[in-house]
Amino acid sequence: MPDLSLFDLTGKKALVTGGAVGIGRGCALALAGAGADVAIVDLDAKTGPKTAEEIKALGRDSLFVPCDVTSKDQVQAMVARVVGQFGRLDIAVNNAGIGILGADEELEQADWDKVIAVNQTGVFLCCQAEAQQFLRQKPIEGKIINTASMSATICNCNASYNSSKAAVVQMTRMLAAEWGTYNINVNCVSPSYLLTPMHASTPVVVRERIRELTPLGYVERPEDLFGAVMFLASAASNYVTGLDLVVDGGHTLNAWLTPLGRAVPPRVNPEEEIVQLKHDLDALGFDYDADGINPDVHPEVAGAFKAAFGTE
Repeated sequence: MPDLSLFDLTGKKALVTGGAVGIGRGCALALAGAGADVAIVDLDAKTGPKTAEEIKALGRDSLFVPCDVTSKDQVQAMVARVVGQFGRLDIAVNNAGIGILGADEELEQADWDKVIAVNQTGVFLCCQAEAQQFLRQKPIEGKIINTASMSATICNCNASYNSSKAAVVQMTRMLAAEWGTYNINVNCVSPSYLLTPMHASTPVVVRERIRELTPLGYVERPEDLFGAVMFLASAASNYVTGLDLVVDGGHTLNAWLTPLGRAVPPRVNPEEEIVQLKHDLDALGFDYDADGINPDVHPEVAGAFKAAFGTE
């Protein structure tokens, strides 16, 4: 009989970078729900501690650790602080990331450098520090989960973001090949367009287009990553490494020519899509309308989509 305790993370110690809201908070909740104690690592000193308190309310230990993942010294100190409280580290989710919109022919080098520093160098520095900690422990083993993106596969943003996420996928594969000898599993997840505060400024018409072009018929939420994260963090994935687990509702399967249509209603309706988004916006102190939209959260996102869709 299958041993369902394979998915149990009771007693495991984890950290999540970019863990205050959105994807990171979703990953932290998934790990805590499966039994792990989870450290919230983020630059947001206002919202990060709130998320740590949410984890504690689930009966798990947690702490907030401020950290700039582009600084090797800060990353090393962050891991040391997590281990100082938890006693060890078993699971690391390297999720901190940014995107800066703009046409590539006009992109400033400073913006390119910032995206690469956070999304690529930051992930590497975290992986390195976490692996070093795993090697100091007995038994030597650990699970690393990096957040990539479907943008590693399709061309939907710009060169800085897409190439940084493609780098995360290949970095994950290389580190998996190197560190398998130490029983360290390194995998990544690649979400679709996901309703985090970054997309609080996405117009309703854009969300409807995403639904039309996604076989499963709804816009992704942080909780849609729960299963993937729990699998990759648990003993259920002990023989899985170097995997890019694409969690996109089938979006990258579509040819982008016509709406796919539906035979039955999707599992999630538009009101259910934005429950987590509204929670994050509340935590960040932003107002929003009935659709969970505030164009001022990320006006560059709102402006880009208005231009692309010809809307006001």
